Amino acid sequence: MSKFQKVLVTGADGFIGSHLAETLIRRGNSVKAFVQYNSFNSCGWLDTLDADVVRAMEIFSGDVRDPHGVKTAMQGCDAVYHLAALIAIPYSYHSPDTYIDTNIKGTLNIMQAARELGVAKVVQTSTSEVYGTAQFVPITEEHPLHGQSPYAASKIGADQLAMSFHYSFGTPVAVIRPFNTYGPRQSARAVIPTIITQIANGRRNLHLGAVSPTRDFNYVEDTVDGFIAVGEQDASIGEVINIGSNFEISIEATVQLIADIMQADVTITTDEKRLRPTGSEVERLWAENRKARELLGWVPRYGGRDGFRRGLEKTVAWFTDERNLRKYKADQYNI
Repeated sequence: MSKFQKVLVTGADGFIGSHLAETLIRRGNSVKAFVQYNSFNSCGWLDTLDADVVRAMEIFSGDVRDPHGVKTAMQGCDAVYHLAALIAIPYSYHSPDTYIDTNIKGTLNIMQAARELGVAKVVQTSTSEVYGTAQFVPITEEHPLHGQSPYAASKIGADQLAMSFHYSFGTPVAVIRPFNTYGPRQSARAVIPTIITQIANGRRNLHLGAVSPTRDFNYVEDTVDGFIAVGEQDASIGEVINIGSNFEISIEATVQLIADIMQADVTITTDEKRLRPTGSEVERLWAENRKARELLGWVPRYGGRDGFRRGLEKTVAWFTDERNLRKYKADQYNI
């Protein structure tokens, strides 16, 4: 049971946000789910959850870029998990201005409202992309920040802004820095759903971007556990905390592991439009998670190669369910 009477989850309609909101409800927490307003009355992935879970939430439709809506949403909430953001790296090359508005200005709106309303905790969502290509491994929270894409730069700005409110005004802020999260409901813009959906739709020559970079993949259940630990514990205030599995694997090896799980013999074709500009590609990510272990007691349940395989098996099972697979367009490149 939460120490907070009511929590606001921004970006609750998205991949990680929907898992977090669902888990909080199942734990017995009171949740206000902030979703992106749209004329279709869609609540994103929340629309796929069990009806009793959604009924237990208070849904608030709005836009984090609007300070008035943000403050209205935050009223009556003790804590905020701020996940709402634009996160697709290729789209940040296309429309960088929207990333500044959503990721930086949106975070400013959250922080300003939290300060004015006296919110007890704000968890700011960062990303391992802020580190850029690893200068040393495993990557600790002291690693230099290096924005190699407009997306990464916008998240660096958002993180710094959030922490500035802690330093300047005493706002109780914690920054969670998840490494590459995967699992059910993830967008096909990410590499693991791209691989799975192509194979599931019968393709054996996979069209992918660069496969030599390495990543530290984090199953979504571990990421959600990390969010809750950061949110619930006072020791996280004023801290930046990595949430990663402390296991590094290349994209190419990930392809082969997924192909083995799906019993498919595959080849890879490099699709030029899926490649990042040369200086923008993050070549290596590998998380040091000692701080999360020691400060919060958080330990990944899907760490290491064996854990990664177990997480992939659950992810494959979800994506290959026809009800879920038909939501994805495997024949199209999703930026």
